[in-house]
Amino acid sequence: MAFPEPEVGLVVSFSYLWSDEAAAGHVEGRKARPSAIVMAVQHDEERPPQVAVVPITHSPHSDPEAAIEIPPRVAEHLGLDSDPCWVVLDELNVFTWPGYDLRQIPGHAGRYDYGFLPPKFFEALVRRIAELRQAGRIEATSRDADA
Repeated sequence: MAFPEPEVGLVVSFSYLWSDEAAAGHVEGRKARPSAIVMAVQHDEERPPQVAVVPITHSPHSDPEAAIEIPPRVAEHLGLDSDPCWVVLDELNVFTWPGYDLRQIPGHAGRYDYGFLPPKFFEALVRRIAELRQAGRIEATSRDADA
């Protein structure tokens, strides 16, 4: 199976690199985790798109304003486990699609995506990210090898 098209709202399996790991000199995330594409920009047809993803985690964020809990029905729709999980919104990984860090979903050979977030939930994420960005509270980590 080929990589999916990088569309906003799509949740992919990605080796997410947290900003504190990047600051410590790590170049790869500790594990693959679901991550939602929140930006996909195609500059021109000759170059692949630039993508930004936010991580999904089971750990509650220390700042409740910088994360949104995923409703159980949305988690079920995506095929995530039943434990509570949050989308972290104050840090992003940015990379050229498909990059080196997409991972296959465990138990689903050749599949890299969990599906799409529902539109209303995704719109709430984007609004909150915009608010955090305006407040200067977003940290972006480049995952491109040449960065």
